Amino acid sequence: MLTVRKAEERGHANHGWLDTWHTFSFADYYDPAEMGYGALRVINDDKVEPGQGFGTHGHRDMEIITYVLEGALEHKDSMGNGSVIRPGNVQRMSAGTGVRHSEFNPSREERVHLLQIWIEPKFTGVRPGYEEKEFSPAEKTGRLRLIASPDGREGSVTIHQDALVYAALLDGRNAVTHALAPGRRAYVHVARGAVKLNGIELKGGDGVKIAGESELKFSGARQVELLLFDLP
Repeated sequence: MLTVRKAEERGHANHGWLDTWHTFSFADYYDPAEMGYGALRVINDDKVEPGQGFGTHGHRDMEIITYVLEGALEHKDSMGNGSVIRPGNVQRMSAGTGVRHSEFNPSREERVHLLQIWIEPKFTGVRPGYEEKEFSPAEKTGRLRLIASPDGREGSVTIHQDALVYAALLDGRNAVTHALAPGRRAYVHVARGAVKLNGIELKGGDGVKIAGESELKFSGARQVELLLFDLP
């Protein structure tokens, strides 16, 4: 079964410096029917104006993945990490017993467009950790590239949950498929472009909850960037 959540049905707030869309309940947006999906708790679609950002704040017991679509995002945290994340970079921060961090758009002219993803860990109270890896456009073009997993397989970042996260850049007539193991569920977030998933038309910002399916087929893509979450 595929349950589509259209882009415009998400929670939305425009704070001037931040234009944000919430797939699931977050901050002032609350919908008891949209509290996450399995271990997937947050997908925030954020656009941050030049010279603006999120001041230092804390997290606990959450796997936080940052995926930049356009622009650049400067990260600093209480573990001593500091870097500038750009398209192609995937950042994983395990908050564990507690971590503080800030995220800032260092550009004077360009907005940064990013997805911030929270996945609930399998175990609480883990030691905080940080990881960042780059995945070139070629690695994601025409295929689902694994970017996060519980064991770091295929060069992906490592998360404390039995979840697999894939990214893809699709454009053209060739179909891409993904097999779901029995008992697994999935979530698809279309970051931009248009695509059919098992024959259902999707556009940028749309999301799909998937259960009871053995195969996912992406076809008819038009300049698509998407993320696929294979979940317990």
